[in-house]
Amino acid sequence: MSLWSIRKAAVVADRQQRQQKQQQQAESTASSPASTTSLRSPQSPQPPPSPSNGNTSSPSNPQVQASLIRIQKDITELGDLPPTMTLKFPDPADLTHFTVSIRPDEKYYKGGRFKFDVRMPATYPHDPPRVRHKKRVFHPNIDLEGNICLNILREEWKPVLNLEAVLVGLQYLLLEPNPEDPLNKEAAQMLRTSPASFKSTVRSTMNGGMYNGIIYDRVL
Repeated sequence: MSLWSIRKAAVVADRQQRQQKQQQQAESTASSPASTTSLRSPQSPQPPPSPSNGNTSSPSNPQVQASLIRIQKDITELGDLPPTMTLKFPDPADLTHFTVSIRPDEKYYKGGRFKFDVRMPATYPHDPPRVRHKKRVFHPNIDLEGNICLNILREEWKPVLNLEAVLVGLQYLLLEPNPEDPLNKEAAQMLRTSPASFKSTVRSTMNGGMYNGIIYDRVL
């Protein structure tokens, strides 16, 4: 891992802590009566954002507007991504839905191309992005449906975290699978008890092989 190493993750966390106070001040200002009046007219109240499908709410909703501004800021701050990572937007005008492709250059999943579908909810950054892996992969922290076990996408999410932290987390998950917090318990058990067997099984399934009656998608 050349760029976006654990060292950079620490820098990101430090920067996010500094931004937390700024965000709290901004939220305090936005909640004042004067700010509320300027955002929403009493004659035309805005409907609440739809909880069913991310940013499907009207862009005129103040919460959705704030979410879109934050998403655009996060994407801009990504800067130059490492050569092992790319972002693609199916609709360039829609920043709330994109694909992250990560190609690890070391460890168990070296050389594989792993694609994650990312959807930013209308409640971002108060709620985390929704992330799924697009293909079937043998990994302790990714189940067969593509659900991902990553703490910052669940109970450890905080509004001060940003998209960069999510991408660093996904990359780290491919470099250092965590057998202590698994979704695929069989993969986790194999990693704990027989790393050599785990490595062999990962390489086989990355080539589209079968393991325990399940055919995995080719990602090499």
